[in-house]
Amino acid sequence: MITVAAPEAQPQVAAAVEEAPPEAVTVFRSKLPDIDIPSHLPLHEYCFARAAELPDAPCLIAAATGRTYTFAETRLLCRRAAAALHRLGVGHGDRVMVLLQNCVEFAVAFFAASFLGAVTTAANPFCTPQEIHKQFKASGAKLILTQSVYVDKLRQHEAFPRIDACTVGDDTLTVITIDDDEATPEGCLPFWDLIADADEGSVPEVAISPDDPVALPFSSGTTGLPKGVVLTHRSVVSGVAQQVDGENPNLHMGAGDVALCVLPLFHIFSLNSVLLCAVRAGAAVALMPRFEMGAMLGAIERWRVTVAAVVPPLVLALAKNPFVERHDLSSIRIGYGMTEAGPVLSMCPAFAKEPTPAKSGSCGTVVRNAELKVVDPDTGFSLGRNLPGEICIRGPQIMKGYLNDPEATAATIDVEGWLHTGDIGYVDDDDEVFIVDRVKELIKFKGFQVPPAELESLLIAHPSIADAAVVPQKDDVAGEVPVAFVVRAADSDITEESIKEFISKQVVFYKRLHKVHFIHAIPKSASGKILRRELRAKLAAC
Repeated sequence: MITVAAPEAQPQVAAAVEEAPPEAVTVFRSKLPDIDIPSHLPLHEYCFARAAELPDAPCLIAAATGRTYTFAETRLLCRRAAAALHRLGVGHGDRVMVLLQNCVEFAVAFFAASFLGAVTTAANPFCTPQEIHKQFKASGAKLILTQSVYVDKLRQHEAFPRIDACTVGDDTLTVITIDDDEATPEGCLPFWDLIADADEGSVPEVAISPDDPVALPFSSGTTGLPKGVVLTHRSVVSGVAQQVDGENPNLHMGAGDVALCVLPLFHIFSLNSVLLCAVRAGAAVALMPRFEMGAMLGAIERWRVTVAAVVPPLVLALAKNPFVERHDLSSIRIGYGMTEAGPVLSMCPAFAKEPTPAKSGSCGTVVRNAELKVVDPDTGFSLGRNLPGEICIRGPQIMKGYLNDPEATAATIDVEGWLHTGDIGYVDDDDEVFIVDRVKELIKFKGFQVPPAELESLLIAHPSIADAAVVPQKDDVAGEVPVAFVVRAADSDITEESIKEFISKQVVFYKRLHKVHFIHAIPKSASGKILRRELRAKLAAC
């Protein structure tokens, strides 16, 4: 789980950094001992390993309705859904697209595909028909599971095959909807009717290799075209085990715990670190279809949520919302996270069964059974402690590669198996990892490197600022200069000059803001990432 380092904890990032000799490679490992990872098991078998001993314990909670499914009920539903998909022609290696917000059906469909050796590719249902079709075509999906309200998106794009429940072929598309039978659109199949008619005993025995793909998430596309990330049974099992397995799990939860799933499951972080980790640990998952502050606070209070994985924008919303004080949140332990490398590189030791303290702004230490190094982004040379460079990770949890894109795979995973994250960070004397910024997001002012995240953290600390983002603007003299987009807090009339003065008192000269633009909201993706390309486009239009 990764957070952006607090500005006071960051060493200065200058134009040139100290280089270690090429032969001197500094590799960092977890403070916790490695564990035995049962990576030979298929993902569904691994995750449901405790189902037999916890048959009546809650597994999935539909937070919007209050409907709770026990471990025994959940596994049975997954088996029946697998039987229904098999009857529709889904088999080993086939791709199933899930076009849903967080819901019980999403989880059931994911595990059902795993039972068959099939692959789930999840897409954001709020995407445009064109974006959905691109992922559908690139993934080679055989059918789509969605809600009735999104079916029109599949009809609006002429490149989608004709939706037909009666025939299966290259010129037709099988669409399953999760709504009540009465709301099923023409040509679609009702999910719950299919499950009711299915026989769990008819699920075929499938030989699944640890290197078979099980999930095919697509990158967010914030820095380029979206690419399919191939995650195998081995990589996903390893990523979950690194968090919740062992005598002293790094993410300690189990029977009696409730994990809040408010981040979208179509992003691998939520799927892996919330749903799969909770099921493996024997904890319950409270599924919220979307983020809405009042509903989330109510769900935490009602279900006595103990674990919540959140992203920085959600933390900011919690910190600045006056309604938080009206709710009892005493049950909760909050952690930060973002999608990376299958998806976790490092974890805060404060979440372990035997917790240890971590510094403010620290991302914790590297996960078990993995290696981490820091390299100079220009030379590729390994760097020692306290020297900022690109974070690289190696271990069984990283992706197999990008779907049908060997060039992009080779550019990300080198010949020695190191995945280059694109994150700028460092490891301190206590093996704690700090993230400074993204390689592609660093602003270069006359050769000096300016991390936008550092300025953003200073801006949002101001009581008159609700949110902020910093992007580069081209400059004939400096090359690039930092420019801020700011959302004023309610009833605030803070000016550009006062903001520039506020920042200039806290940073070196080359990090000072050159311009401040006021906007109503910072554009962000569904996972909470700042859509900097949209802000750069605004600058270009000025």
